[in-house]
Amino acid sequence: MVFASLEFLTLFLPLFLLVYALAPEGQRNVVLLLGSWLFYGWLSPLFLFLHMALTVLAWVGGLLVDRAREGGLARVRLLAGLIVVNTVVLCWYKYANILAATYNQLITHYGYLPMEWQKVALPAGLSFIVLQAISYLVDVHRHVVPVERSFVNYATYISMFGHSIAGPIIRYDWVRRELEKRYFNRENFALGARRFMIGMCMKVLVADTLSPLVDVAFHLDNPSFVDAWIGCLAYSLQLFFDFAGYSAMAIGLGLMLGFHFPENFNRPYLAYSVQDFWRRWHLSLSSWLRDYLYISLGGNRKGPWKTYRNLFLIMAIGGLWHGGDSWNYLLWGSAHGIALGVERAWTRSRLPSPPLWLCHVLTLLFVCLAWTLFRSPDFATALDMYAGQFGLHGFALGDALAVTLRPVHLLAAALGLACIVAPLLQGRVEDRFADNPLVLVTAALWPVLGFMLSFSLIASREAVPFLYFQF
Repeated sequence: MVFASLEFLTLFLPLFLLVYALAPEGQRNVVLLLGSWLFYGWLSPLFLFLHMALTVLAWVGGLLVDRAREGGLARVRLLAGLIVVNTVVLCWYKYANILAATYNQLITHYGYLPMEWQKVALPAGLSFIVLQAISYLVDVHRHVVPVERSFVNYATYISMFGHSIAGPIIRYDWVRRELEKRYFNRENFALGARRFMIGMCMKVLVADTLSPLVDVAFHLDNPSFVDAWIGCLAYSLQLFFDFAGYSAMAIGLGLMLGFHFPENFNRPYLAYSVQDFWRRWHLSLSSWLRDYLYISLGGNRKGPWKTYRNLFLIMAIGGLWHGGDSWNYLLWGSAHGIALGVERAWTRSRLPSPPLWLCHVLTLLFVCLAWTLFRSPDFATALDMYAGQFGLHGFALGDALAVTLRPVHLLAAALGLACIVAPLLQGRVEDRFADNPLVLVTAALWPVLGFMLSFSLIASREAVPFLYFQF
């Protein structure tokens, strides 16, 4: 069950909201917890038990860390042990398959029989749950947050169905006060519903429409220049509108229930540097990497070379975190780490800065080329796409993509580009049309109309999973 599905929109969400609204204020965390476990169990009953076990482990672990003597070695060892257990669980489910596949490739290369291996399924949302648990335990150790003594409150925080499957990565400090008292009222519900509908439009009207085109482009043999760039640009839009759409829906659901989650995207494709891109893209992950890895490694406090090392390491780890079915994710993160190091070296060298427009173009070009590596199922496919992007397979549109390409794909791409550029023109439009009733009515109603169109598309085709479910 995903947000953009009939089961969620017509069954789970209405019934849950009804029970949540009728429940006494003091029991709403219980309702939210049970509803979240039901949502998670709907995806996989077996993995629900793993989710519960990790929840109990982190809650009890937080209590033990809080009780341990301040500054004592036992406290640090306990925290390290809890982090290791969470990390090992994540690594087993996420990387066992690729390690086994890589091992089999190596031994078969030397003439040995491959090891028998049954693939390990990755529980949905495990990556986000583990990062949230680690951040909670570290923050308790650092006295950033008080330990949560209520299991229901902690389990509600870690399990909220709005964000537990594909983020944003919510820190306990951001919601701990609202776990105790929040406002479930008409204003929050209306604003949250509007945000949820906008996220649905982003997901269904843009991301899902471009999905078939991207799939064909990244499975072509010897793609031409046009084929490769259509696939790359379409995927850049698909990934953004899929994940930013999910984040908007999660933020909207949280607001409907009385929680205020921070934004997860801030117009990333308008960034003027790779560093600026990471200040705008997947903010909850980039801030997590900064606060719990980069700073812990020393940040930029131990000299320039260790700063470059730390930048490379956190981006490589961030890339590896995204997936365990291909080493491309590690290479993608490493490429971003190298780019961040090059930018820092350029700034420190006091060389003249390029014009701002050129910075925007170069940043977008690098990001899109890196997305090619991120999307390709293996390194050979990535090399084939790069060869096409540099014109080594010809330039004309290929027959396979020509057959797939439809006006609706162009419309979705145009809609996506308009949504990216619109914030730049928003102030001028509001000033010019502030007294125009038609513009005001359109601004108020378009999310409802877009949601109705999205709902009709969902009803007419199979639900398309969110891309970040696999991460």
